[in-house]
Amino acid sequence: MSKGEHLGELEELILLTVGSLNNEAYGVSIMDEIKKLSGRDLNVSAVHAVLKRLETKGYLNSWMGGATQERGGRRKRYFSLTASGKSVLDYSMSYRMKLYNNIPDISFKFSF
Repeated sequence: MSKGEHLGELEELILLTVGSLNNEAYGVSIMDEIKKLSGRDLNVSAVHAVLKRLETKGYLNSWMGGATQERGGRRKRYFSLTASGKSVLDYSMSYRMKLYNNIPDISFKFSF
């Protein structure tokens, strides 16, 4: 994996969230899901900037949904994982698990 293919923490979090939301992943739903599950407050502009970057890298696809009355006729841009996006998440998870599994058991014996 080259340097440009590594994920930052927020990129990984957003990719995971897009995958978990399936076909209901759009800026606000992603932001809300991250807040609900992690307590982390994000700005929707930051979420959109990361989504655009991940799409440019080939990790996401997007499409426009239909216009809705509740949004004043505006359409939502929905996102889904690509095969490359799933692959980079698999790599990231594998790497993290290797590191975690290399922690000696003695490191988990805490005394207070």
